[in-house]
Amino acid sequence: MEPKIAVIGAGLAGSEAAWQIAQKGFKVKLYEMRPNKLTPAHKTSSFAELVCSNSFRSNSLQNAAGLLKQELRILDSLIMHCADSTAVPAGSALAVDRDKFSEMVTEKILTHPNIEIEIKEITEVPIDDLITIVATGPLTSNILAENLKKLTGSEYLYFYDAAAPIVFKESLNLNKVFWASRYDKEGAHYLNCPMDKQEYLEFYNELLLGERYGLKDFEKETYFEGCMPIEVLAKRGPETLVYGPLKPVGLTDKRTGKKPYAVVQLRQDNKEGTLFNMVGFQTGLKWNEQKRIFRKIPGLEEAEFARFGFIHRNTFICSPKILHPTMQTKENKKLFSAGQITGVEGYIESTASGLVAGLNAARVLMNLEPFIFPKETIIGALCAYITKADPKYFQPMKSNFGLLPEINYAKRDKIGKKRKLAQRSLTEIINLKSQL
Repeated sequence: MEPKIAVIGAGLAGSEAAWQIAQKGFKVKLYEMRPNKLTPAHKTSSFAELVCSNSFRSNSLQNAAGLLKQELRILDSLIMHCADSTAVPAGSALAVDRDKFSEMVTEKILTHPNIEIEIKEITEVPIDDLITIVATGPLTSNILAENLKKLTGSEYLYFYDAAAPIVFKESLNLNKVFWASRYDKEGAHYLNCPMDKQEYLEFYNELLLGERYGLKDFEKETYFEGCMPIEVLAKRGPETLVYGPLKPVGLTDKRTGKKPYAVVQLRQDNKEGTLFNMVGFQTGLKWNEQKRIFRKIPGLEEAEFARFGFIHRNTFICSPKILHPTMQTKENKKLFSAGQITGVEGYIESTASGLVAGLNAARVLMNLEPFIFPKETIIGALCAYITKADPKYFQPMKSNFGLLPEINYAKRDKIGKKRKLAQRSLTEIINLKSQL
């Protein structure tokens, strides 16, 4: 039987979409242009490669990201299964061994009998008469981006995303750093580099003076707030970092009994614990500057870098003008979009949109009405936001409780409110699963 559904892009969203379709018993063709053509950020040919952080953020149901992950688990998400299976210690967060994670997703996709893979760059959509899901991500090739622009009749928006450096653990001075998680939650899973005030201010001043890679003349410097380069964030003032990624709150150096003035946290990046990611240190500094400046951090004086930080341009469509909450385009009900190209921001958010697109593409094939996920769920709230926001001010969005409808709660009981929101959401997801 020839596939009647095509998915373009084998990232998080595309892999999830293809998996959901295949699990419904339908043949699906998954197109991926790597390794024949690489993007500015990808380094491998593996599916669902993580190009920025290895963290999927909080696992707690009192956090919107944690709730979203649980919704996905209930709905049998491939990405969540692989993430849970390749987890590394990260306190109350879910972080993964990025290589093992991508390898596992790739193996699952390659061995599924209903998924056919073709390594090919797609330059036009839709593909023939197939139901098509565009999940090419924020690094969509220029040719396809131009085709989508003509097809949708809408200008693309863009912002710049950044990734943090990764250092070799063996190169750290373990006499100067200490193991801890904030407030000792879930064990001591982070390496912490403590700074006193003088050390911090010297580092801060060097950060402001560091040389950066320049943008092209025609490009406007626009960053997503949740992935702001550390040197750009620093320009907001000397206290910005100590109330942001370098905040010492919940951390005490047990060797001295003192709370540092600022703390740089390092999070385990692989299963073996040989690589550590500099938390919150997304950067566009030149590589030699990263080495010079970041080595001023206590414990990193002789740090060797497995990967320097970098910046790349992300592209996303104006979804409020283009998409329904089902992830279908308004002009063509057989054409779907999913992932960061739609304006959801984050690994699990991309996964969620891929799951919605995949399930609904299968329903279209069955001549059934596509599902609009309940707005009381994080999945439904995200789909509603990106398709109903004011197009004039549309910007990428991560999961957050503010997207959900209000619920009755004692005003001072914020934890109780989050518990109620989570309970309501998971009840809706369980009810929905019985209809899928």
